[in-house]
Order: sequence, then structure tokens, then C-alpha cells
Amino acid sequence: MNLTSEKLPKDPLYISLSQYAARNQNFFQWTKGKTDHYSHADLVDKALQLLQERIRRGDAMAYFLRGQLYFEEGWYEEALEQFEEIKEQDHQATYQLGVMYYDGLGTAADAEKGVEYMKKIVDSSCPKTRHLHFAAAYNLGRAYYEGKGVQRSNEEAERLWLFAADNGNPKASVKAQSILGLYYSTKEPKELEKAFYWHSEACGNGNLESQGALGLMYFYGQGIRQDTEAALQCLKEAAERGNVYAQGNLVEYYYNMKFFTKCVAFSKRIASYDEAHDIPTIAQVTDCLPEFISRGMAMASFYYARCLQLGLGVTKDEARAKHYFSKACRLNPELADELHSLVIHQRI
Repeated sequence: MNLTSEKLPKDPLYISLSQYAARNQNFFQWTKGKTDHYSHADLVDKALQLLQERIRRGDAMAYFLRGQLYFEEGWYEEALEQFEEIKEQDHQATYQLGVMYYDGLGTAADAEKGVEYMKKIVDSSCPKTRHLHFAAAYNLGRAYYEGKGVQRSNEEAERLWLFAADNGNPKASVKAQSILGLYYSTKEPKELEKAFYWHSEACGNGNLESQGALGLMYFYGQGIRQDTEAALQCLKEAAERGNVYAQGNLVEYYYNMKFFTKCVAFSKRIASYDEAHDIPTIAQVTDCLPEFISRGMAMASFYYARCLQLGLGVTKDEARAKHYFSKACRLNPELADELHSLVIHQRI
């Protein structure tokens, strides 16, 4: 599994930039007179002006908010500089520095330094870090799982993820709950009942990745009694919410059920995604792992290509079929080989 960092948890006392703007009379005075549509850049510029004014007045929180605005805009070097400046006074800045050094955002990747910052959060007894503990523990678990910045240890990763998941607490790390589901379904030996439990907890807490995973576990009877109706419900709901892997599996289902018109309509849209741009964008929006997004796109591309090759639900077009077969191979060579083997044995 290629994992991603846990996003900064919301502080119950934290006022976001949008909330601040909504409550700030000066902001409304600035927008009220606008008769045309103002740009995102205008809003960012105005937010920075307001934050600069708050800093001038001695508002300590404004320093972090400015750094966070830089971070959310992808201005990582500026964010790093701002967070470094206030890390001794602001635990959220420390957390973000841990993420940035581990992932190499605005600086060269330094996993050891990232781990050091996350350990500071996990070990802190300060009440202001309470909302960060679970997420920092998830990130530390990721480091142990990947063996970056620390000696690799699946046992320590599992321990930290179990702490972060906190028995399915919706206020804990829902990402840890979902990753435990993936971990138990991929480790050797597999523990599918545990995997189903954790995916159920994460799904119940709104996790999109786990909703799609539950659909597949119901479909194949993994860790739970096989239930095609429940499987399709999970997969369709996850697909509607933007889970590309669920979308790809629905394409496969429609093909196998010979719903070729539906298969083509669904797969064509997914296969048209741009792998370079859309995968990171979808991952950012849905918090699904890029490798599963890529796998879903590969499935859709392969089955769309097969429909084009055979003229199933669409006009036969071998040139376009070749294009989408190639795309499936680029996205996930191993999966493409598996599906090609099924073609050779006339099972697709």
C-alpha cells in the first residue's frame, strides 16, 4: 500500500479562514459592492490582507492561519517558513511541519525530521494537542509501515493505527480505521473478519475508500457472508460519491452481466480521466489512495477497450480499442496482464 498523510484535524477552537471572512464585517463591505464575479486570487489576496492586519494587532492565531492559507494554496515554501517561525508556540504548525518534511512539501523529503515532529505531538500532554493525537499516531504508523525515518515494523504500525482508530470513534482518525481494513485484508495471513469490521467502522464514519471496499467484500464474501444486493448498494453509493475504484468494479460487473450499453457509458467517462492530472486531484478531493484510483481507471479503460474491440454496446473501433488497452497497461500493468489473460482464455 502506498499511503498518504492524514490531513490536519479541525481544532474545535479553530476558526477557519472562510468562517472568519463570513464573520468579518470588513470582508462583507469589500464583497458587497462587487457586482461582478470576483476571482479566487482576489479572495486569497483579501484574506492575506486581513491576516496581516490581525498580525499587526498582535493576534497570534493569525500567523498560523496565514501559514495554513499558504499550505492550502500549494505555496509550500512560504508555508514551511511560516510554520517554522511559530512551531514552538503553535502545535498545529508542528503537525504541519511533520507532514511537510515527511512528504517533501516545500523542502526535500526528510522522513526522520517528519517523524520527530509527529512524535512531539503524540507524546505531548498539552491540552491544545488533544485533537491532533490520533492523526499524528496514524502518520507515525504510516512511517513504521513504510520504514521511513524509523525501522520498519508492521507490529508497531498496527499498534499505532489501533490507537489512532480508537475503537471506531468518529472523532478519532477515520483514516486509520480505513487503513486497518486495508492492512488486515492484505497482510499474510489475511484477517478478513477484522478487515470487514474496520471498513464497516470507517464507512459508518463517512470514509469513501472503505465504502467501496465493503462493497467488494460483500460481493466476494470476504470476511462476511456473500450478499450481492448489499455489495451493489455499497459500490453504487461509493461510485456516486467519487470512488473511482468502485466505479471500475461496477464497469466489470456490468460487462460480466452483459449490460454492454451501460458498461460503455460508464467506462467511457472513467477511461477519459487524465492520469497525470486527475489522479492527484481526485485523491485530494476524495481522500482515496492514488493506487486504487489508478486501478479503477485501468479497469474502466480495459473494459471500454474490449467493448470497442468487439463492438459491444458501441461501434467497433479497433484503433481506439488499442489506445485504451495501452492506457490500462500504463495505469496498472499487473491488472492489465490479469485481464488480458482472461481474454486469452475467452472469459472476457
